[in-house]
Amino acid sequence: MKKAILILVIISLSTHLYAQDKKMTNDSITVFYKQVFAALKSDYLFKRTVDWKNVESHTRKNLNQYSNFENSLIEISKLFDKIGANHTAIYFKGIKYAGAGNKISEPRYSDQWKKKYTAKPGFEVKMISEKYGYILVPGIIFFDVSSSNMHNIAQPWYDQIAQIKKENKPEGWIIDLRLNTGGNSTPMLLALYDFLGNQNIWTSLNFNRRVIDKMALDNGKYVLNGKTISFINPEGNLLDQAKVAVITGPLTASSGEVTALAFKDRPNTVFIGETTAGFTTGNIFYPLPFGVTMALTTTFDSDRNGIYHEKIIPDVAVSKQDNFDDLMLDKNIEEAIKFLSGQ
Repeated sequence: MKKAILILVIISLSTHLYAQDKKMTNDSITVFYKQVFAALKSDYLFKRTVDWKNVESHTRKNLNQYSNFENSLIEISKLFDKIGANHTAIYFKGIKYAGAGNKISEPRYSDQWKKKYTAKPGFEVKMISEKYGYILVPGIIFFDVSSSNMHNIAQPWYDQIAQIKKENKPEGWIIDLRLNTGGNSTPMLLALYDFLGNQNIWTSLNFNRRVIDKMALDNGKYVLNGKTISFINPEGNLLDQAKVAVITGPLTASSGEVTALAFKDRPNTVFIGETTAGFTTGNIFYPLPFGVTMALTTTFDSDRNGIYHEKIIPDVAVSKQDNFDDLMLDKNIEEAIKFLSGQ
């Protein structure tokens, strides 16, 4: 009899614990998605075009199938696809969750591009042909957007350029954005301060395509609407009148496209390569429960004159003729040198 009672107690306790776990899971999912929808309905760039009642109802119905919070993040991709959020994503435990529109599935890159990208290159500065400065600016994603952290990223990059500028005095410069698939453009633009000078470099537009934010560089400071966001310590003369060739590719996206936009209407500048990926919308980092961060699309990215470019279209088209093993055999570099040498 006692044994039977003990079994019943264990079964009852297990059932109770399962019910508790299930409730905690449901509560976690409810809390998380409540904040996701609150953020989207408040700040998402295309919020006015979404039938939120229908989308939210459909999503919450789908969430009933998930047994734990982490599994429920699969629903994020479906949600973002429903609302057309092709640049919005969330990050959890180093994993990115995004809709199908966030990915470029077409194999639109060369074998040389893939080889270089797979090697995870860092920021590179060097001389080529003993005359021209070459700068490779890859994508970089980080979530600490404090002024000090962005300075600590940008300053060593800038210093590499300043050293080449001082010691080699290049006759022109090549800025390669082909491997810049996204991230945070602030350190990139700070590192390239000498080429852009002291002026507005790009702007943000609201849903009605009106300028709401102006980004500028001023004596090494990165300034948003008059407020200093971060800085580098500049050295030597500016290069804002120097000849610059900007190389883009089909996977130049997001921060890579913003960096390219900053060079729009700059004198003595040419764009070479392929049309960019078309992620010219601005994201903010939005903290969510349980250590999740959302990159939430809130604005259109536009050039210094407030002109929106859905994609960056090169002046000189070069397609899939990359050669990162020997840059002098790279067709993009060949065209850049023609421009820099005045041919």
